[in-house]
Amino acid sequence: QVQLVESGGGLVQAGGSLRLSCAASGRTFSSSVMGWFRQAPGKEREFVAALRSGMGTKYADSVKGRFTISGAIVKNGVYLQMNSLKPDDTGVYYCAATGDRYFIPSASSEYTYWGQGTQVTVSS
Repeated sequence: QVQLVESGGGLVQAGGSLRLSCAASGRTFSSSVMGWFRQAPGKEREFVAALRSGMGTKYADSVKGRFTISGAIVKNGVYLQMNSLKPDDTGVYYCAATGDRYFIPSASSEYTYWGQGTQVTVSS
């Protein structure tokens, strides 16, 4: 089992920045993918970014150039630096992790472990 705990959400004005953290504990695997998803009210959960040691990173088109994912599950956590935030970035942000993977998935169904979520609100 892997436990994930997010922190760092909050309220920020458009154009501002936030840094989310995800602490991982339990039985982690170096070949796991760690990612971030978000869910806005009334919308489906969507992929934001993910990384895997030795394979690099993957981003949703909507956040490329503004968000940066870093860290590694073997370092017990990942981070999401969010810059130039927009009101459309508002939502609950979830950290997630897979079992062994040799590609970086963007489908939520590929992720087995989930955190409880942290709220990000961007005001206009």
